[in-house]
Amino acid sequence: MSNTNNVYDKLSELGITLPPVAAPVAAYVPFVQSGKLVFLSGHIAKKDGKPWVGQLGRDTDTATGQAAARAIAIDLLGTLHAAVGDLNKVKRIVKLVSLVNSTGDYTEHHLVTNGASELMAQVFGPQVGAHARAAFGVAQIPMGACVEIDMVAEVE
Repeated sequence: MSNTNNVYDKLSELGITLPPVAAPVAAYVPFVQSGKLVFLSGHIAKKDGKPWVGQLGRDTDTATGQAAARAIAIDLLGTLHAAVGDLNKVKRIVKLVSLVNSTGDYTEHHLVTNGASELMAQVFGPQVGAHARAAFGVAQIPMGACVEIDMVAEVE
């Protein structure tokens, strides 16, 4: 399952510029590598450099949540690049865990998370970018963000 396409060419084609790693706002590190696995800490949705605040089912719709999840995926890619130095070393996106700030009756968490999942498949291709995942609805996320996602990737 090697990544035969140049990931940076695909990012350029998609008009994506990788952001720098955000400084942690609590007692954690942005990533940890153990063997061939890289664990990325949860990234919250940001818009214009600030937390993308909202609650799905109350003041934020599914399409907006998907856009927020896609923005998080771009931030995750920036962190993964910082962790491994070259995204072409990624052998597999292993898993995403998505927390969706939502009302108790909101049921489209999986569709929100597709914003991140679909981008991983676009960037890395279906063999490398397809992953296991979980999507949860939660009562709140730090700083009122609408979505938070963490990721595990396997590298060479």
